[in-house]
Amino acid sequence: MVEKDVVRRGYDEIADVYASERVVSDHGVEMLERFLAELGDSARILDAGCGQGTPVLRRADEAGLNGLGVDFSREQLGLAGENAPGADRVQGDMTRLPIADGTCDGVAAFHSLIHVPLEDHQTVIDEFARVLRPGGRLLVSEGAEEWSGTNPDWLETDVEMQWHIAGAERTRKQLRNAGFTITDERGIDMQFADHEEHWGFFSARL
Repeated sequence: MVEKDVVRRGYDEIADVYASERVVSDHGVEMLERFLAELGDSARILDAGCGQGTPVLRRADEAGLNGLGVDFSREQLGLAGENAPGADRVQGDMTRLPIADGTCDGVAAFHSLIHVPLEDHQTVIDEFARVLRPGGRLLVSEGAEEWSGTNPDWLETDVEMQWHIAGAERTRKQLRNAGFTITDERGIDMQFADHEEHWGFFSARL
């Protein structure tokens, strides 16, 4: 099965399980709040790979911004509609965003780029640059170290999930290749019951 199909099928099949078990933490929320505030009133923000719409789409909706969520999982988009009822939602692929050039003030990608095959990461970041207006802002999360893996029994559901993490160094290079200037970068350690994860949150301007 094609890698993208594995991720799409996984999120479709266990949408409700994922929603019930997922904990929306405060990791990266400070940067998200600053990002949204800098966009200003009535800005159009794309939540790329929005999933169930938390935290990005929901917080944008609450702030009165014009939110647009794109995800290739129809089931996840349905949940996003419940969490951010004022936002628009479109099913689509981040490598070919169904959005016109230069029509967004901001793009946020929280824990979504990590499901894109590594060879497509630059394409996705280039797509972010394409849909942003000149001077537009980007906020993206990425694992600190490059890593790829799969779990055939994700969340004990017998459903496979895959991850493709580019790492901080590669992500910096890809952002610059797409014409972005990195304005802030924060490393965050996420502590779980059985392991620790190291993440980077990148703010950038086109």
